[in-house]
Amino acid sequence: MQYHKPRMRKVRILATLGPASDTPEMIEKLFRAGADAFRINMSHGEQADKARLVTHIRALEKAYNRPTTILVDLQGPKLRVGTFAGGKVELKTGAEFRLDTDKKAGDVKRVHLPHPEIFAALEVDARLLLDDGKLVLRVTEIGPDHIKTIVEVGGMLSDRKGLNVPDVVVPIAALTEKDRSDLAFALEQGVDWVAMSFVQRPEDVAEGKKLIGNKAALLAKIEKPAAIGRLEEILELADGVMVARGDLGVELPPEQVPRLQKHIVSMARQMGKPVVVATQMLESMIVSPTPTRAEVSDVATAIYDGADAVMLSAETAAGAWPIEAVSIMDRIAQQVESDPDFFKRIHFTETRPDATTADALAEASGRIADTVETSAIICFTSSGSTARRISRERPSVPLLVLTASKSTARRLGLLWGAFAVPTKDIGSFEEMVAKGKRMALRYSLGSAGARLIMMAGVPFGTPGSTNVLHVVRLTGDELKGH
Repeated sequence: MQYHKPRMRKVRILATLGPASDTPEMIEKLFRAGADAFRINMSHGEQADKARLVTHIRALEKAYNRPTTILVDLQGPKLRVGTFAGGKVELKTGAEFRLDTDKKAGDVKRVHLPHPEIFAALEVDARLLLDDGKLVLRVTEIGPDHIKTIVEVGGMLSDRKGLNVPDVVVPIAALTEKDRSDLAFALEQGVDWVAMSFVQRPEDVAEGKKLIGNKAALLAKIEKPAAIGRLEEILELADGVMVARGDLGVELPPEQVPRLQKHIVSMARQMGKPVVVATQMLESMIVSPTPTRAEVSDVATAIYDGADAVMLSAETAAGAWPIEAVSIMDRIAQQVESDPDFFKRIHFTETRPDATTADALAEASGRIADTVETSAIICFTSSGSTARRISRERPSVPLLVLTASKSTARRLGLLWGAFAVPTKDIGSFEEMVAKGKRMALRYSLGSAGARLIMMAGVPFGTPGSTNVLHVVRLTGDELKGH
């Protein structure tokens, strides 16, 4: 059997699949170009088409003898205005405009708003953003069946354009009927991560977690200003977060987004939860074979901040250059990580260990790797928590994760620096050492004389019991026997 070497790149690349990349051949090309995980967006297309994508992605496991990682992204509620008699109207800056419960087609003075929850939640002086923030309305009066506004930024408004309400928490469930159906489908397909849209408060995450159980990990998308204020509580409950910069940039002034990106990445890292930076990373590559210098810098910044993964959306889903987009992102990451100052920079974020044996050992493993020349950290885990603890320290050496759980191995595809391998459980300390050495050699993570750090829990096979840290040296004898 052929064992493919782990990628030495630490940051993960998450590629979205779509019309430009939905064949087995293209998915394999994206994987070979550097995609570590694949996103399936439930906002477009039918469930049957998504089931085929899952099959194509899983086929890579047999071909490359390594776990694959699938993230399904739920659409979430979409707030939209109704329709207009002529299909569109032009709203003039300074004009009055009314949103109401009347289902009749709209005109230049009014339009139907089919979301009664908004009427109850709004306050005078709140902003309403239309069509991704291109038009701005300011609320002047609220009644039970109408909202009066002044147009602050005018423009053309057409049927069913999106509406954003950035200044208040809208009492609307984060999961629609469509989302619930898509979630049930995703769990049936055995996906690894579910991304939840429209998260405003921790209760939204709790609802998602209850429906998912332990069948997948939950990634909370931070795209609403309300979520920023309760970020720590959301992170406590979620298994990971996504910095959804597109929507954040609509609801907040764009100049605030870089600061918030750093804040979200930093807090997720401190709490040991994977964090994905997403949206418009190489946007120009939808139509161009090369990115702008600003985009390259943007991707590099996310990697220097220590994000676990960087995501491509339309670049790989619908763009003209999907493979080139992954390839360039891979090259940017390799350049950043080869910077002699890279590890200094990502350790600007302090990740203090919790007062647990497992955390203390994870921190020690990183320090030992920096103090004594070590070729890899090898951790044995059933739930993945040991791997997450070690990854939180952002060690400078490769992290080989050995687990008896295929689903754990797949979920770790979004974790910084982790190379997960499904393998049989170990039953003794001697077996741990022998297997760790054998796997390090199999995946070219050490040669004669190299030191390896091993971490596990005794008794073996008990989740969450990490209490052993052991340093071993590879000798010539194992090389002969390999």
